[in-house]
Amino acid sequence: GVLWGPQWPSPEPLCLGRVTAEQLRARGNALFQAGDHGAALAVYTEALSLSDAAAERAVLHRNRAACYLKLEDYAKAEADATKAIEADGRDVKALFRRSQALQQLGRLDQAVTDLQRCVSLEPRNKAFQEALRALGSSMHEKVGRGAMSCTDSKVEQMFQILLDLDEKDADKKQKAAQNLIVLAREEAGAEKIFQSDGVRLLMQLLDTAKADLMLAALRTLVGLCSGHRSRTTAILSELGAPRLAAVLGVEHEQVSLAACNLLHVMFDSLKEGLQKDFRGKEDALVLDSSKDLKLLIKHLLELLVLEGASAHGRDNALNLLIKVVPRKSPKETNNSLSLWVIDQGLKKILEVGSTVCGSLGSLPVTENTRMSTSVLLSKLYEDLKCDAERENFHHLCEDYVRSWFEGHELPGKLRAIQTVSCLLQGPSDAGNRVLELEGIMDSVLSLCASVTEAHQLVAVEALIHAADKAKRASFITANGVNLLKEIYKHSERDSIRIRALVGLCKLGSAGGTDFSMKQFAEGSTMKLAKQCRKWLCNEAIDAGTRRWAVEGLAYLTFDADVKEEFVEDKAAMQAMFQLAKSEDRSVLYAVASTLVNCTNSYDHEEPDPQMLELAKYAKQHIPEQHPKDKPEFVKRRVRKLLTAGVVSALACMVKSENPALTNSCRELISRVFLALVEEAEDRGGVVAQGGGKALIPLSLEGTEVGQTKAAQALAKITITSNPEMAFPGERIYEVVRPLVSLLHLQRTGLENFEGLMALTNLAGISERLRQKILKERAVPMIEGYMFEEHELIRLAATECMCNMAMSKEVQEMFLAEGSDRLKLMVLYSGEEDEKLRRAASGTLAMLTSLHPPICKRIPQVTVHWLEILQALLLSPSAELQHRGAVVVMNMMAAAREVAEQLIASEMLEILSVLAKDKEKPRVAQAAQESLAHAVAYGLIKPNPGHA
Repeated sequence: GVLWGPQWPSPEPLCLGRVTAEQLRARGNALFQAGDHGAALAVYTEALSLSDAAAERAVLHRNRAACYLKLEDYAKAEADATKAIEADGRDVKALFRRSQALQQLGRLDQAVTDLQRCVSLEPRNKAFQEALRALGSSMHEKVGRGAMSCTDSKVEQMFQILLDLDEKDADKKQKAAQNLIVLAREEAGAEKIFQSDGVRLLMQLLDTAKADLMLAALRTLVGLCSGHRSRTTAILSELGAPRLAAVLGVEHEQVSLAACNLLHVMFDSLKEGLQKDFRGKEDALVLDSSKDLKLLIKHLLELLVLEGASAHGRDNALNLLIKVVPRKSPKETNNSLSLWVIDQGLKKILEVGSTVCGSLGSLPVTENTRMSTSVLLSKLYEDLKCDAERENFHHLCEDYVRSWFEGHELPGKLRAIQTVSCLLQGPSDAGNRVLELEGIMDSVLSLCASVTEAHQLVAVEALIHAADKAKRASFITANGVNLLKEIYKHSERDSIRIRALVGLCKLGSAGGTDFSMKQFAEGSTMKLAKQCRKWLCNEAIDAGTRRWAVEGLAYLTFDADVKEEFVEDKAAMQAMFQLAKSEDRSVLYAVASTLVNCTNSYDHEEPDPQMLELAKYAKQHIPEQHPKDKPEFVKRRVRKLLTAGVVSALACMVKSENPALTNSCRELISRVFLALVEEAEDRGGVVAQGGGKALIPLSLEGTEVGQTKAAQALAKITITSNPEMAFPGERIYEVVRPLVSLLHLQRTGLENFEGLMALTNLAGISERLRQKILKERAVPMIEGYMFEEHELIRLAATECMCNMAMSKEVQEMFLAEGSDRLKLMVLYSGEEDEKLRRAASGTLAMLTSLHPPICKRIPQVTVHWLEILQALLLSPSAELQHRGAVVVMNMMAAAREVAEQLIASEMLEILSVLAKDKEKPRVAQAAQESLAHAVAYGLIKPNPGHA
């Protein structure tokens, strides 16, 4: 079939003289996409006879396997897929196809093995996980009770190998552990392990204190608890929350992380029980889940202040609390869990936040702990619903700070000030409230001059965080600026000077991007920035201190001169990117802010011209733009950042599962990405360095602005590059939802337009993608934009509909009773705008080819149908003529009564002329076929002169 509209070019007809295997393969692909599987098979087979290259032959075997699956010849599908796998054992497509064939041939155990291999090669692939789950449950039904006894002995055997202390064969143990984990992933296997006294045996594995055995036990338990509330409850009561919390607190990082993962799964399964009102047998088994939830959370809170717990165990506990305690969305009304945690554990959380590193008896923490604590405090505070709840939070914080500040001498004052810093970085309202407490601010200022480095650090950092909050900034500007300048000029220690510098930067950038409101004398900003860059590049200084240099730049880069110098300093840019990829995640926000400033991707508020006049008249201050913030400067800066490797740094930042990657931080990263893909020629490079992959999660969670910016960046990439290359494999299906979100009415016209263009490209690729677009309910929105005033949006929507019309469901929509869809397409085919005519007539050509009943409907939708078709055939554009000729040919073929109407008009004369036009063979061919139909119906006599 001929494909119409703006999809990717289909292969040209082959000239058989020097046809290559590659051309044949492309031809086969087009036939396969069009649904002609028999013809595709023949073409692939011919290509195999011409190809000697092993890799190419493997792909052809794999493609033939797909054809055989469609043609339901499963034995041949298996044979071909096997040949592809022999060439490349990691070929997931071939493995997946073989598993489908084996499943149909009834060889389920082999099918499972192939699918497990697929999942291990691509663990995130949803299709593979679904297939494995479905296959597991179908096996469960098939096997029944009779054959399950063999699994019984298998389970026993695996535990025996693992618990045998004399067994020295490491491979054997590893295999047994792997088998156990895989078995637990399927419902039947999980139930088997559970029924075979598995939990007690897993507990023994946990108690061996050997990392590999503990990991096997934890990963098996994940399978047993996933989505199963009653099993989770039973396992929790057997293992006990104290044991689980203890495993989370171990020194071994991987074991602690696996325990964190297990606890997360357990929380989800128990919460599921809270949300679903279970009736029936499960209810009899399970008591109230909230008791279990609270028990687990109580132990996590205790772990926070347990001296023997490891630093990363503490971080994992904080991360878990962030994920499971606050409500997921404001639509949930019940915030009782947060209230309970504040009541039972706020002091314990503050205990971690107030830890002064290196002081006597301080808790072990990592460079990320304080940031995670601030994020948790922030989430709990945001989850409160009324003033009384917030007031209670404030009182608890104030009591805690007072308890340290009064009567504990200097160490107590330091803990109190550290708590203030932690609150200012989290729920700043609470931080501001504690700053107001008597004596706190004075202590901060006096400790800034301390001779002990550790004490000075705590105080200077508190001062910096206080400077961030406008409420205190004026007081600090009055009292702190001179103090900070003194420290900056005279301190011997880089660690202190760098922090004092950041305080000065924060206070100095109060004018934001406004060029004329700088609090420092001209030039000093440049000096400070130069010093920041110097520290940033000095690897002799520890990373924790160098991070503050980025904090400084985050403020100083409001100034365009600073931006320009920064992007000229490749070493400084790369040093910043290295920090962004390091373990210390608290630097993420500062890196993202600096990049937003350098790329000018913040929101620009255009001042109202009338207000400007009034302001001048009233001698008020008017914000000015710096000359170096003009578009050509920004464009150059973006290029420099790209060359220095900004994309891989951003991709690395997005991968972080850390609480420091807050929603506002994600939004900043999305803004930067959108600026990086502004120019079409930069997009390929952004994709090649992992930008496309990183944008998908950014477009699916975060602030609404952040998600929209990421979606728009995805759209720009999809418009100008081949989407199958930019988003390989399953990733292309994940792009659909973000693109559809750009069609919502509250988005801007440009976002709507780019969303439509990108969806047009996807809809032209495959039926599976069109189904995904349909599933995301995009079609009504696409139709809505076909009525848009703006001609470019109307055109984009029509082109998108043209590609969507390859789907059966969409074709049916054009015949729906009371719908004007078909009428609109016919009328648009007669519009003046040539591009719109092309898209609409292309859709009609497609619809009439693929869905003949539409041919009979066209004469009924508008009285102008004949003149519109005639105008197409008489158009000076060969493309429009061809589309019109195909529509007429399909209508002639569809029904005699339609052909009669066509022939009774001037159409006969037009077709007769076009049929002889040697310059346009495709148009002539369609016209000849139309006339041949008329002859067959006996409407006209054959023309003897016409071959």
